[in-house]
Amino acid sequence: MSSLLFDLLENPEFIEGRHWERLKLADNQTVFSEGDTGREVYLVLNGDLRVLGKVDLDDQRKIQPGFGEMTKGDVFGELALFDDLSRSATVVTLTDVELAVLDGAELMDFIDDHPDLGYQILRGIITSLVVRLRKANQRIFSLFAWGLKSKGIDSHL
Repeated sequence: MSSLLFDLLENPEFIEGRHWERLKLADNQTVFSEGDTGREVYLVLNGDLRVLGKVDLDDQRKIQPGFGEMTKGDVFGELALFDDLSRSATVVTLTDVELAVLDGAELMDFIDDHPDLGYQILRGIITSLVVRLRKANQRIFSLFAWGLKSKGIDSHL
C-alpha cells in the first residue's frame, strides 16, 4: 500500500501544494484528536507515531491507552475517505516526524479521474483496513477472555 502512495506523491498529476502537503512535527505532538473532524489522509514519510483511544473505566477514571504504533510507510486517517464522521482515535508523535497530508476530497477526485490507479489505491487502503480490523478483533477477544477469567466466569462456561 505505502509504495502505491509513495508513487502517487511522485505522480506529476498529483501536485504537492494542491493534492497534498508535507507536515513536519516534533516528538510529543498531536496530529489529530479523537472527535476532531477532517478529511485528510496521512502517509508517514519518516518517524514514529502512536494511536491512542479514550477509555472510560468509570465516571471518575479515564485512560488513554495506546492501540498501535506507526512508522515510515504507514497510512492513517483513511476512514475519513468513506464517511463524514469525526476521528475515531488520537494520533501523537513519538519522534520527530514528516508526514504527507493528502487532501481527502482531492484524492477521491484523482481516483475518479484515474480509475486504474485509483482501483489499486483503494484496494491497498481496504487491505490495510482489513489487517487493522483483524488485529482489533484479536485484541477484543483477548480482552474478553481476560475479563471472563478475572471475574471467574470462564469456569462456568
